[in-house]
Amino acid sequence: MPRSLAGDLTDPEMAQPYMKKDDDESEIEYSPFFGIEKGAVLQEARAFHDPQLDARRCSQVITKLLYLINQGETFTKVEATEVFFAVTKLFQSNDAGLRRMVYLIIKELSPSSDEVFIVTSSLMKDMNSKTDMYRANAIRVLCRIIDGNLLTQIERYLKQAIVDKNPVVSSAALVSGIHLLQANPEIVKRWSNEVQEAVQSRAALVQFHGLALLHQTRQNDRLAVSKLVSSLTRGSVRSPLAQCLLIRYTSQVIRESSTNTQNGDRPFFDYLESCLRHKAEMVILEAARKITEMDVTSRELAPAITVLQLFLSSSKPVLRFAAVRTLNKVAITRPLAVTNCNVDLETLMSDQNRSIATLAITTLLKTGNESSVDRLMKQITSFMSDIADEFKIVVVEAIRSLCLKFPLKYRSMMIFLSNSLREEGGFEYKKAIVDAIVTLISAIPDAKEIGLLHLCEFIEDCEFTYLSSQILHFLGNEGPRTSDPSRYIRYIYNRVILENSTVRASAVSTLAKFGALVEGLKPRIFVLLRRCLFDTDDEVRDRATLYLQTLNGEVAVGNTEKDVNEFLFGSFDVPLANLEASLRTYEPSEEPFDISLVSREAKSQPLQDKKAPGKKPPAGVPPPAPVSAVDAYQKMLSSIAEFSGFGRLFKSSEPVELTEAETEYAVNVVKHIYESHVVLQYNCTNTIPEQLLQDVTVYVDATDAEEFSEVCLKSLKTLAYDSPGQIFVAFEKPGRVPATCKFSNVLKFTVKEVDTSSGEVDDDGVEDEYQIEDLEIVSADYMLRVAVSNFRNAWENMDPESERVDEYGLGVRESLAEAVSAVTSILGMQPCEGTEVVPSNARSHVCLLSGVFIGDVKVLVRLSFGLSGPKEVAMKLAVRSDDPEVSDKIHEIVASG
Repeated sequence: MPRSLAGDLTDPEMAQPYMKKDDDESEIEYSPFFGIEKGAVLQEARAFHDPQLDARRCSQVITKLLYLINQGETFTKVEATEVFFAVTKLFQSNDAGLRRMVYLIIKELSPSSDEVFIVTSSLMKDMNSKTDMYRANAIRVLCRIIDGNLLTQIERYLKQAIVDKNPVVSSAALVSGIHLLQANPEIVKRWSNEVQEAVQSRAALVQFHGLALLHQTRQNDRLAVSKLVSSLTRGSVRSPLAQCLLIRYTSQVIRESSTNTQNGDRPFFDYLESCLRHKAEMVILEAARKITEMDVTSRELAPAITVLQLFLSSSKPVLRFAAVRTLNKVAITRPLAVTNCNVDLETLMSDQNRSIATLAITTLLKTGNESSVDRLMKQITSFMSDIADEFKIVVVEAIRSLCLKFPLKYRSMMIFLSNSLREEGGFEYKKAIVDAIVTLISAIPDAKEIGLLHLCEFIEDCEFTYLSSQILHFLGNEGPRTSDPSRYIRYIYNRVILENSTVRASAVSTLAKFGALVEGLKPRIFVLLRRCLFDTDDEVRDRATLYLQTLNGEVAVGNTEKDVNEFLFGSFDVPLANLEASLRTYEPSEEPFDISLVSREAKSQPLQDKKAPGKKPPAGVPPPAPVSAVDAYQKMLSSIAEFSGFGRLFKSSEPVELTEAETEYAVNVVKHIYESHVVLQYNCTNTIPEQLLQDVTVYVDATDAEEFSEVCLKSLKTLAYDSPGQIFVAFEKPGRVPATCKFSNVLKFTVKEVDTSSGEVDDDGVEDEYQIEDLEIVSADYMLRVAVSNFRNAWENMDPESERVDEYGLGVRESLAEAVSAVTSILGMQPCEGTEVVPSNARSHVCLLSGVFIGDVKVLVRLSFGLSGPKEVAMKLAVRSDDPEVSDKIHEIVASG
């Protein structure tokens, strides 16, 4: 904002009161932009047309326009054009402040190609001005708004600007080059000599921007980047900013070379170590951070840790924060390397900056040994009252990790967590504590009873409905399996009496679980449930009625007690969105609603086809919600006589593109999987206005698909321009078998010319064909992604006899996350409880998957990953399912994948 505006921010005409500080205070804050409306500002923009320009008022109007744009206000084409033409008249003013505002508004308005020429001459004049500020800003604006054709005309000026003696002009040209590289890389790459000269500049910012541009022009050539780094690490870079950038590029080269070199040589590592002795603190920190992120030996890591330890005692808070944050990350994977810093970290626990103190504590929790746990817990207790909730959450997460590391210390940590529950705090903080206690109960059997009692005490005064319901649900799963389940009944029934309807309903379900799983408590539970029949809320009454009648045997839901428990408390494997969509489309009739026909696919909405702007979606693609994908496809396919006898549709895939974007014929395919059939739905679009296609069909070559035999083909009679149509090809396959294959596809048709002006079609046609991409049927096509609400319970309720366990070597992988993603993709199953996310720098990970295999067989999978070498990944696969044969098939899929 120009200095001329600084005194106008409290102008009564511009500023309005927008917030009162307190009821007791009369002081009111003012905002210069309060109540601004687009229409009023556009009216004020008429000031740009005045013969005698008021630079101060024009600057105020441009400021308001920029504010509206940055707040997301949109201008119509007419409004933007009017403002742009009005702004161009301001070039006649020589006011420096106004000129800078003009540059800003032109960049934000981004005029179209037919308008750019109006300001081009003015900007080019400024680009050759004697005023350096004009030159720099004009370069930035021109490079933002011009296209490739105009860029060639000013290329000579830009190359001169790069080597300009004024660093502001030179940096402006280099930054513009970075932006232009995305759209016009060939032109920018011709500036290599000038950019290399800029890298040798004495100006720190010029050297920084020059290095960034030089690297971007070569980033796709690994050898060129290596040569660039090799030449610059010899000492020609003096700017601390540029040196930080060079450190990043060097670490990238080291990482890539170590991946491809058998002996793991790091020719540039000495340079990184030398940067640890640099006089600039930012360079030292950047070098230390990059070294700690590498896969280095303890000896190579030691100098970086030593430097960071020195910064822990710095007088500058920013250095202390940067050092402790880096050490905190190192402690996750290399805690022993950080133990030498523990004395300095304990000093930082009392640091005035709470962010530094929090990171120091969490680092100590990761590096401490078992004997120091009690002392740390005492220090943390006094510390917790002084920090905000977001910092407390970080500490709680660290305590949970420490308890899992030293399970014998669970008592002191449980006491700390329970005391924290009784203190003041927001929802996220309390939820983090509850999640930590639940994790410890699940991982440490001895902690179960003490942890459940702490949770029971918490819900006596819990003000959060969600947490109360979560704890009651967990209590219903774990409480009946304790040595004395009756001790929890009082806490649960108190919720029925004292809480809101949501918590009361959860408490009724929890009571019923105790009645179902603990035979001795059943009579007492029935008495309590009968009292719930008189509740004021219908949900509570309905649940109590259902549980009483089912547990009493008045309603038959199976032959055994296990069937009753599965019906009442088993995982609900039908997504609620799918159930709602099916109920909406159900038409009342003599045939009752069948929940088994509802799709259990985790994704309830069909994926829309990728198409060019303005094109209609291919025919046959089901409409969006509220109808689920499988329901819509099932309804469409069952209306086709040839497919009506195939039975219930098990799964429909997302559309698979078989042609490149913007080709003359766009084709994608949806794979419909039945128990004994596969139907391929080819969605075709003709994108040529001068052609009409007739007798359109897809020839599918299934010679390599021994298990598939074609049984039906439905072709298209005509395919007009931009009128999508569909072709179906059906195959028979062995029932309930995950048969895989690859189909090659050729689109065949007769082409007839069309007169676009009159719409007349030639009588003569020419037979033609169009090769499209191959299509694969993979094992994941036979698996539905179905989530389970509680994986542990679902796993324990599955027959242990169906479990199959084996170990696999996955070879060299980029990371554990890449290995998890690859196996999950092969199986096509739904990750549970967020286990698909692998913590950074983790050396082992467990991923939980669930799904339904073709034939409606529930499948649960435990994937245990670990690093057996620098990049070698090993995996242990445990599978449980309703059918032992399916467990074997899952192992076969992984082994062949």
